[in-house]
Amino acid sequence: MNVIETNIKEVKIIEPSIFSDARGYFFESFSDKEFREKVCNTTFVQDNESYSTRGVLRGLHYQCGEHAQAKLVRVVRGTVLDVAVDIREESPTFGKYVAVVLSENNHKQLFIPRGFAHGFLVLSDEATFQYKCDNFYHKESERGIMWNDPSIGIEWGAMLKEGITLSEKDMEHPLLADATDLFKFQEKKEERLFYGD
Repeated sequence: MNVIETNIKEVKIIEPSIFSDARGYFFESFSDKEFREKVCNTTFVQDNESYSTRGVLRGLHYQCGEHAQAKLVRVVRGTVLDVAVDIREESPTFGKYVAVVLSENNHKQLFIPRGFAHGFLVLSDEATFQYKCDNFYHKESERGIMWNDPSIGIEWGAMLKEGITLSEKDMEHPLLADATDLFKFQEKKEERLFYGD
C-alpha cells in the first residue's frame, strides 16, 4: 500500500499493491493493521455503497458533533471526481480542498478525516461508489455545504457543460460562510490522530 500526500496533510490518497497475471488481478482493498500504521489510528464501523449515473453530483456532506465521520472511499465501477473540503475553523487550510479521480482502473482510495465535507461527481456512464465510515449514520447530524460555493472554487471540470443532477437537499445547502456546526481545528501531537472534535 502506497500513501500519497496531498496539499492538505491530513487527506491521503491510497494506492494498493496490485498483483496481476493472465487470470486477472488481486489486491487487498483494506488492511486494518497497515491502515493504522501508515494513515490513521481509527476504527471503521460502517460500510456504504451508492450507485449513480453520469453527471450525478453528491455533496458536499458531513455529520457534525459527536456523530462526525472519517471516510475511506473508493470506486469499484466507473469513474468519479472525488472532493474533500477542509471545514475546520482556524485551520491553515480552511476552505481549501483536495480533488482526485477515483476509478475502477486506478483503484485509488481517498481518506477523508473528520472535519471535512465530502462530495463526488460521476464522470462515467455509471459508477458504484463504496466507503467505510468510522462512525454510524445519524440523520439529525447531517449537514452540507453548497457544491459550487465560489469561496471554495472547486474545479469540477467539463462535465458541468453537459449538465449535472443534484438532489433537492444538495441544491439547498448553505455557503461555507453561512454553514452551521463546523469543526474546530486542533493540532495533534500525534499526526495520525489529527482531526478535531
